[in-house]
Order: sequence, then C-alpha cells, then structure tokens
Amino acid sequence: MVSGLSARRYTVVAILLHWTSALCVLALIGMGLVMTHAGLAPMRQFQLYQWHKSVGITVLVLTALRLAWRVVHRPPPHPAGMPAHERRAAGAAHGLLYLLLIGLPLTGWAVVSLSPFNIPTVLYGLVPWPHLPLAPLLPDAAAVERVLKLVHAYGAWFLTALLVLHVAAALRHHLILRDDVLRRMLPGRGPATSSEPIEAIR
Repeated sequence: MVSGLSARRYTVVAILLHWTSALCVLALIGMGLVMTHAGLAPMRQFQLYQWHKSVGITVLVLTALRLAWRVVHRPPPHPAGMPAHERRAAGAAHGLLYLLLIGLPLTGWAVVSLSPFNIPTVLYGLVPWPHLPLAPLLPDAAAVERVLKLVHAYGAWFLTALLVLHVAAALRHHLILRDDVLRRMLPGRGPATSSEPIEAIR
C-alpha cells in the first residue's frame, strides 16, 4: 500500500538535486553580480571567476543528472483542479529553466574557451577542466566571444527573473491555493492538505 501523498511527492534524489541546484544557482547569481559590479582587486576577482566557473560546471552536471532522473522517474502530476492554462504555463517555465540551466553554463564555458587570455579552468582548485575546441572552427573567434558574453549576461538576468516568478508561483500554491505543489518538493514528509486528502492506492 502506498499513500496518495507519497505518490504525489518527488523522489528523494529529485529533491536533493533540485535544492542543490537551487543553492548553486543563487551562488552563481551572487558571484556574477560581485564580479561585474564590486570593483574587486585583480587577484580576488580571478579567484571569484574560478569559483564561478566551478559552480557553473557543477550546475551543468546537476542539470544533466536531473533530466536523466526525470526521464526514468516521472514527476508527480499537477493538482487535479489546476486549470489547463496554468499547467501549460508551468510546463513552459520548467522547460525554460532547464534550457537556461544548460545553456548558461555552456555559453560561459564557450566564452572561457574563446578568451584570448587562455586562462585554464581548475574546478575547485582540484580538477583541470578542458576548453572547448571552438577557436579553430571560427573565422572570428573574438567576435563570437563578444556575442556569447552578451548572451551569457542577458541570459543570467532572464534566469533571475524566471526564478523570481518560479518562487512566487510556488508560494501562491502554498499560501493562497493551499495545495501540495511546494510541499511535495520539500525534504521530509509533509502533511496532507485539506483540499486533497490522502487516499490509499494499490
């Protein structure tokens, strides 16, 4: 016998990957703002760039694992009373989030690989990370690097806005609609909601 609440919850692995990714993304946003606006000393900025690259690659790996896990372990369904347009909006938002969580680390990796400074990347000061072999394939690597820098920067702002919307939607479900959309992604076993009682399923 499996409770209806268990059937509506994400797996422990999915929850762990989600919150680890969330912490990494928040760290990346914070580091990105400090790197570009704080006027750090050159050595401190270099160290922060290395951390930014390390966490960015970590997000890329975590997102690949999340997508692989999602294929094998189907996520819980939307609440039964959720309107169709909200389901479509949620699906689109999740799709955009995954796209950005893959695209931003890849564009950052490409920018580093095309940089004329050719600074090596060592993840967390321990693991050497290779550059993408892009420069020999491009007639004007510097121009592509400039474009990718803009894509990376504007993409980061778009991701930030999308995360704010994502959090606002989760809080709306939790505080106003009082369903289990947020609770099913929280660690532990949350109580059943009043609008959707637990039902035993075989």
